[in-house]
Amino acid sequence: MRIDFDQMPDHARLWVYQANRTLSATEQEVIQSQLQASFEEWAAHGQPLTNAVTVLQGRFVLLAVDEKAYAASGCSIDASTRIIGQIGQQAGIDFFDRSIVFKTEDGIDSVDGLKGKSAVKAGTIQHDTIIFNNQVKTVGEFRANWELPASESWMKRFFVGVVS
Repeated sequence: MRIDFDQMPDHARLWVYQANRTLSATEQEVIQSQLQASFEEWAAHGQPLTNAVTVLQGRFVLLAVDEKAYAASGCSIDASTRIIGQIGQQAGIDFFDRSIVFKTEDGIDSVDGLKGKSAVKAGTIQHDTIIFNNQVKTVGEFRANWELPASESWMKRFFVGVVS
């Protein structure tokens, strides 16, 4: 059973999928519609999963499941990953992108995930640059820690010895 993302409790399990580029408004609408239809009947071992799926910031797909009633199984998680991959493939989008996505004055930008240290040294990402922390595991963590200053995120190690 699919519900609105805003109705998901903080304890709900969360997966964040990141697109390799910003999606147009039309792409977001189409993808949102495809996701909703695909996850309407999502189940684990025949048991319906209470879930929510949404597209945010024109770059991210969030999939949450309230595991209080029934937990997602390995097979149901694999199925969800396949669904996201298929939707991305149809649209020419890689939802398994590992870039570092961050806010700028003009919107959202990204750098290769392996170039985080270089981006800090170059000043592209600074202490107070807001990054999207896709390592969140629950809806509650998402609400509290998805958007973080880079120096308070997993990137903090890159700021050691860097003067801003």
